[in-house]
Amino acid sequence: MIVDGLQYGFLGREAFAGLRAGGVGCITATLGFWEGAVEALDAVARWRDFARVFTDVFALARSGGEVRAIAGSGRVAVLPGFQNASIFEGRIRFVELFAELGVRVVQLTYNNQNELGGSCYEAADAGLSRFGREVVREMNRTGILIDLSHVGERTSLDVLRQSERPVAVTHANAASFVAHPRNKSDALLKALAAAGGVIGCAAHRHLAGERAAASLEAWCEMVKRTVEIAGIDHVGIGTARGHNSSPGELDWMRMGRWTRNLDYGAGSAAKPGLQPPADWLRELREFAALPEALGRAGFTAAEVDKLTHGNWLRLYDAVFASR
Repeated sequence: MIVDGLQYGFLGREAFAGLRAGGVGCITATLGFWEGAVEALDAVARWRDFARVFTDVFALARSGGEVRAIAGSGRVAVLPGFQNASIFEGRIRFVELFAELGVRVVQLTYNNQNELGGSCYEAADAGLSRFGREVVREMNRTGILIDLSHVGERTSLDVLRQSERPVAVTHANAASFVAHPRNKSDALLKALAAAGGVIGCAAHRHLAGERAAASLEAWCEMVKRTVEIAGIDHVGIGTARGHNSSPGELDWMRMGRWTRNLDYGAGSAAKPGLQPPADWLRELREFAALPEALGRAGFTAAEVDKLTHGNWLRLYDAVFASR
């Protein structure tokens, strides 16, 4: 089985069939980026409707055990997630409410600083705020996985010291491999590993670089480099594979409602628009080539199991049970 720590966009029956053909048994699906509470509730409700319509190809999961059971039934397990804590709207009690609705992964900050802490794109990162510390405690208590993918370095290190449960970087790479503000320093990856967390290696062109996006072998070498930094027990897959996003939806992901000006997000003026998937992942069934390619990169069968699903499942078991 393959577990993908993050995908986004609009998935239909065809996409889920492609994922299953590629051996994918679980994804974390992004339900939102800049949304407030009511918009987030709408997104949760839509996915519940989808789950009732597409019962034969996917089901929403709340625990590691449910992930295993759904994948074992030949369907894709979907963990609902948001890429911004804006869904809580400054209300600590909303954390528990969203947890009870089945939200399982929330990123503390997205592309901008918020009331919890700093983002990777801000010029300065003041660290985890007082409210941020409260949210970390509440997410620990209610069984929501904390995601640091877009979070600033200092805030991330504060979270790793504060959190009583392991956390994740669901979709990023080592900055020492590809220098990008969204990627993570070796020091942060080592701290993540020391706290029991997992990084999902991304296949997104901006984060993996053109070489690793062009070749599965090169991408597996990047995974190998990440393992050298964080250790075999703390690396997984987090492709950030997009589905059916329009230019308008890309603008929402990047600019939300916070600016009138053009912002490129993880892109640049040289690569401003929607980027195609990695060359080796243009079709979802091509996920199936990953385990064998990791083996060719030098990983043992047991290590491939950890990278493709075992490390994520261990993390889910440790986090999703509420106290």
